[in-house]
Amino acid sequence: MKQTQFLVESNRPLTRDVFELVLAGDTSEFSAPGQFAEISVPGLFLRRPISVCDWTASSMTLLVKVVGQGTAALGSMAQGASLDILTGLGNGFECASRNGAVLVGGGIGIAPLYGLAKRLVAQGAAAPVAILGFRSAADVFYADEFAALGCDVRIATEDGSFGTKGFVTDAMAALPEPVYAYACGPMPMLRAVAARVADGEFSLEARMGCGFGACMGCTIETPSGPRRVCVDGPVFRLRDVPRL
Repeated sequence: MKQTQFLVESNRPLTRDVFELVLAGDTSEFSAPGQFAEISVPGLFLRRPISVCDWTASSMTLLVKVVGQGTAALGSMAQGASLDILTGLGNGFECASRNGAVLVGGGIGIAPLYGLAKRLVAQGAAAPVAILGFRSAADVFYADEFAALGCDVRIATEDGSFGTKGFVTDAMAALPEPVYAYACGPMPMLRAVAARVADGEFSLEARMGCGFGACMGCTIETPSGPRRVCVDGPVFRLRDVPRL
């Protein structure tokens, strides 16, 4: 973990409530897709945990969905603004090519899967299938970015206005039975995906205070005992998350 200052290089809207922020700064603490950053928002007490979508040696990309005061402030950040950020938090996905593996993301949960797909392809792995779920066509984002990596992109929308009508599991039904899933999204989605695969890595969402294990506010029960999502996760193997 490292505390450092980042400058907003760009901030562009992807949908009515999702923004892509590119921040310039030291990203040396990041080692795996699925890790997150804790951002100090001016005027607010608690930092906001945000999954890292992608990073280079000198910048990182965050996808921010506006759900409250903190994320609204991040979504309106102007170019050149400075942010105090804790980097390199949490454990991420294993970047291992697996036969029959799919990437499954729901809404803003697709963010860390983009970085994972990019690194799998960079290692020489075949571009994976990426199944992305949204409420409607107006909410779809980053499908073109996944496709540019060579991914076979399958979209599901709840209202059927784009792609398969229904949920990510409806889009999964058109594929050979996957044996391994890299997944990130709301808990009901993760439960449904878990029921369809033999194994996988699941990134959990949780309310966090500190983001580095001190406050214990994001503790969950696992077969190995209590685990903190912020330091033992947010990515867990399926067998380590009993409620799925």
